[in-house]
Amino acid sequence: MRGCLSHRGRRAALVLMLLASSGALIAWPLASPHPSPQKNAAARDYALIVGTVWGPDEHPLAGVPITIRSATGKKAKWELVSDPRGEFAQRVPPGRQDYVIQAQIKVPKGQPKPEITVQIEDNERKNVGLHLNPQGPAKP
Repeated sequence: MRGCLSHRGRRAALVLMLLASSGALIAWPLASPHPSPQKNAAARDYALIVGTVWGPDEHPLAGVPITIRSATGKKAKWELVSDPRGEFAQRVPPGRQDYVIQAQIKVPKGQPKPEITVQIEDNERKNVGLHLNPQGPAKP
C-alpha cells in the first residue's frame, strides 16, 4: 500500500510541475473576506442627527411625526416618529450640509410648524432639541 500512495503523490507532484512549467497552472489571488479598509470606511461614513421633541410643558413627547430635509430642498428626505422618550435619530451623508428638522403637527392658521436647522460638517453626531410651543396665544 505504501508504494501506491507514494506513487500517487509523486504522480500528482509531476502533474503540478508540468502544469506550472507550461503556464497552464495559474494562481488566482483569493478574495479577501473583508473589502479594503478604504472602501469599507467610505461605505460606513455618515453623520448622525439625534434629537428630542419637547412639549409645551418641557416634557419629552412620544409619537410626534418628524421630517428632515436639506435646507436647500423642498421635499422631506426622511420621515420619522419620536420614540416613547421623545427621541429620534437619523443617519445623513457626511459633509457640509444644513438640514431642517420639522415637527409635522397641526398649528393655528398662519403660524409656522416648529422646526430647527442643524449644520453638519463631516461624519459627526449632532444633538438637537425640537421645542413645540403652546397652541394659541401666549399666556401672560
